[in-house]
Amino acid sequence: MLEVGGLEKRFGRRTALAGVTFDVRPGEVFGFVGSNGAGKTTTMRIVLGVLAADAGEVRWQGRPVDADVRRRIGYMPEERGLYPKMRVGEQLTYLARLHGVPAAEAERAVRSWTERLGVAERLRDEVQKLSLGNQQRVQLAAALVHAPELLVLDEPFSGLDPTAVEVMSAVLRGKADEGVPVIFSSHQLDLVERLCDRVGIIAAGRMVAVGTVEELRSGGVERIDVVGPESDWAAGLAGVTVVAREGRRTRVELSGSSDQEVLAAALAAGPVHEFAPYRPPLTELYRDVVSGGAA
Repeated sequence: MLEVGGLEKRFGRRTALAGVTFDVRPGEVFGFVGSNGAGKTTTMRIVLGVLAADAGEVRWQGRPVDADVRRRIGYMPEERGLYPKMRVGEQLTYLARLHGVPAAEAERAVRSWTERLGVAERLRDEVQKLSLGNQQRVQLAAALVHAPELLVLDEPFSGLDPTAVEVMSAVLRGKADEGVPVIFSSHQLDLVERLCDRVGIIAAGRMVAVGTVEELRSGGVERIDVVGPESDWAAGLAGVTVVAREGRRTRVELSGSSDQEVLAAALAAGPVHEFAPYRPPLTELYRDVVSGGAA
């Protein structure tokens, strides 16, 4: 398990991280989300040892992360970290060898991962001659060729077409199914919601929420979608706020009333065809959590 505890980091007068704490468990895909400048990349660079924290610690399997542990981590930076004039196959083999993989095993891993990621036919091409999407696939292969025990990926889905997104999603899910903890950052919240077991939301250098999407939903206000009367039947109900109306659909937020009281009021105004809790998408949860944390 990867444990990140109380990370603090300042750049001059600016606080980049303020007590960032979370963990990523074996076999888990953990989505790390936040706006630009929130602290995602700084956190990942501290995990990798690229930056030193001012306070706090990073632990892997119960002990501090050192150079030996870092060799067993697969890292994919947001910026392209490949040699642009080096051929794809030679570069991936070289990177695997840097992690201590024997030559024959490295070559087998390169063939396997480039085939799986759809770039096997580009092994003899220079990286700079690839499309941005194919460079991203090669970058992921570079993080995988040494059979890492932990994957740390910064914006891995950036610039990918829908087919490539599905391929990469399957790879990450497959590594997690093997027991590898996977953490990745992304601005594509619909993808994070679909792929991740848990989500961590960071804002202004602070972790403002960590949990499954269902746990984040349960911590919010209760909202009900009602399809029924066209009249403004919910106006004036105590403890009820109308947050959206479209045709016969009314969405209400409960702050002091029960769902049964709302149902009774709707039925009194006419037939009710649908009455169900509103399940907000991660995009909405993120907005509510971040605005609440910034207040």
